[in-house]
Amino acid sequence: MPIARLPPHSPGLRVGLFGGSFNPPHRGHVHASELALKRVGLDRIWWLVSPGNPLKETRGLPPLAARMQAARALARDPRILVTGLEAEIGTRYTHDTVAYLRRRCPDVRFVWIMGADILSELHLWQRWREIAGLVPFAVIDRPGATWPTLGSPAAHWLARHRLRESEAMLLPDAEPPAFVFLHGPRVDLSSTRLRQAGHTRREC
Repeated sequence: MPIARLPPHSPGLRVGLFGGSFNPPHRGHVHASELALKRVGLDRIWWLVSPGNPLKETRGLPPLAARMQAARALARDPRILVTGLEAEIGTRYTHDTVAYLRRRCPDVRFVWIMGADILSELHLWQRWREIAGLVPFAVIDRPGATWPTLGSPAAHWLARHRLRESEAMLLPDAEPPAFVFLHGPRVDLSSTRLRQAGHTRREC
């Protein structure tokens, strides 16, 4: 597997991994990142801009470089770093990406960040239980997703590994599987709805 150029990192750094197509990136991505930075005590968040989601239609997907440029324009917090890691190492599935990072950076404290709507479909991901065994999850509440998410197959499987919200700062050092569900102000935006509405990056 090729050696990727990673953002600056060091042993003990608490790094959130936020993957997605970012088509387009929007304020919801920034909100989730800022919430995780504050509540989980992360030092950095790496936005992993995917070449294409295996579970979604990729026809018409803008080039990776364009989506990364749009993400960098939106993510103005210096702690949020945008990377095309998956394209560099040739991974299509989250398991392979996380496994690569764990091998490459064994002393970095990684946390996988996802919206509650993503947890509700996590059981459809390839080797999702193994992902949970590699990295703890920070799940960010989304409008209309709270109860469907907590009733999902993955949430049931993870239930015994759930940390209390008051323990969120312990998550980066927790032995996976582990997850915390973070509540707070919610941004009712999604890339899918923005594309359907014909919004541009400037409007997001």
